[in-house]
Amino acid sequence: MLKIHRALISVSDKTGIVELAKALEGLGVEIISTGGTHALLREHSVESRPVTEFTKFPEILDGRIKTLHPKIHAALLAKFDNPVHREEMEKFGIEPIDLLIVNLYPFEKTVSKNHVILEEALEQIDIGGPAMLRAAAKNYKSKAVVTDPSRYDKILTEMRENGGGLSEKTCFALAQEVFRYTAHYDTVISTFLTKKNGELSSNINGRTELPEELHIHVAKTEVLRYGENPHQAAALYGDFGRCFEKLHGRELSFNNILDINAAARIMVEFIEPTAVIVKHTNPCGVGSDERLPEAYRKALTTDKKSAFGGILAVNRPLDLESAEAINETFTEVIVAPAFPEQVIEFLRKKKDRRLIQQKVELSSIREYDVRKVTGGFLTQQPDHVPLTPDKLRVVTTRKPTDEEIEAMLFAWKVVKHVKSNAIVYARRDRTIGIGAGQMSRVDSARLAVQKAKEAGLEIKGAVVASDGFFPFADGLLEAVQAGATAVIQPGGSIRDGEVIQAADEHKIAMVFTGIRHFLH
Repeated sequence: MLKIHRALISVSDKTGIVELAKALEGLGVEIISTGGTHALLREHSVESRPVTEFTKFPEILDGRIKTLHPKIHAALLAKFDNPVHREEMEKFGIEPIDLLIVNLYPFEKTVSKNHVILEEALEQIDIGGPAMLRAAAKNYKSKAVVTDPSRYDKILTEMRENGGGLSEKTCFALAQEVFRYTAHYDTVISTFLTKKNGELSSNINGRTELPEELHIHVAKTEVLRYGENPHQAAALYGDFGRCFEKLHGRELSFNNILDINAAARIMVEFIEPTAVIVKHTNPCGVGSDERLPEAYRKALTTDKKSAFGGILAVNRPLDLESAEAINETFTEVIVAPAFPEQVIEFLRKKKDRRLIQQKVELSSIREYDVRKVTGGFLTQQPDHVPLTPDKLRVVTTRKPTDEEIEAMLFAWKVVKHVKSNAIVYARRDRTIGIGAGQMSRVDSARLAVQKAKEAGLEIKGAVVASDGFFPFADGLLEAVQAGATAVIQPGGSIRDGEVIQAADEHKIAMVFTGIRHFLH
């Protein structure tokens, strides 16, 4: 049992610190504190020795040097059960510190602000704090160290129950928390400085440089009911809750979260009022219109059967007319940038339906795409390559009309979010048929036609988008037979000539993008 006689307090987050210090004082613990913490305790009539008195050395360099002192670190690193340590402590007049209460400069909060400059961020890199934390945590058998204000009450309860002492088990648990805390702190700093150093800018090959080391260190934010299937344990980590807030309904499932993310990423592609319905991370319908209710109806009509129980996302505040239209079909999750109060009241009538407010624009978040594989991680830059009409290369005798170009660009925005092999039939403002995730591109083309026919939609005059090149002319001929008049695809097949010839024979316009959009 570690008896607490002396505590050093130096905190940036001062939540609950006055109450803790008063309680420690009541337990007979001597308190040492630094700068702002000392001023706060003194303001609330808590007896506290300034750290400068403890070290006999002033704070210098605008406070950059205050706890980086041998008397502090010897007091934290000394082992009580080591006679040599005790002898040296006495020889140099060093008083032991039993309890360290420290949290660090708010670097993460600082760099989360828009347009933060490097100099401002550097000033929020704590040096003395991490050094003290690591020293005390390393020596957990002789010291207790606390970083999290939520721990204060539990620490005080245990001390009161044990005559001012803490168990080795508690000290070990606290030490583990310290190293998680400092590891996360260092990761945030490293990631920020990497970005500032141009790691996310293009190199001479036009590709993003990826970091030499990949740091993934995020806190668990929610335990989920289960994973993709009921027998799989699952949890949510990181800042998903900062981006999406649940306003109503049951807790989100693992699959809900994946689908919400997929739907929101499709919305990044569109400026005009747009609705997308997602099922198993694939869009089953996308529609755009000046009026959001009509955009939703277009998205729904693409594949009403698959839309049942799907996830719907819109890129405008959800109005009541749209909500009433949505209410006619079972929708498990609705995602919107805002829900007016009357709309929330209307949609809350179905208790199981989740209403999710998208709080940030995903295009502003620059993240690597990271996926777990056995023994490691695959990492890539996001698939963000805008396509404008001037970048289209017409490869057929017939050139596409302006309306076909609009339709092809719409289809291209959608097809990049459909699992490969992907085929999308579309008009300028809506999808007509979507074929997703087939092993054969021809099968994807047939599936998209089948979906369109089941929905009673006319493919004649529509365009078709393919996420990868047509390796043979057969996929193109499926589109021709269905009635498509124009094709947008990456190109790049050794048989491009055959495919172009087939398009010319059927008077089909075709453009190459030079960009592939495989999605696995």
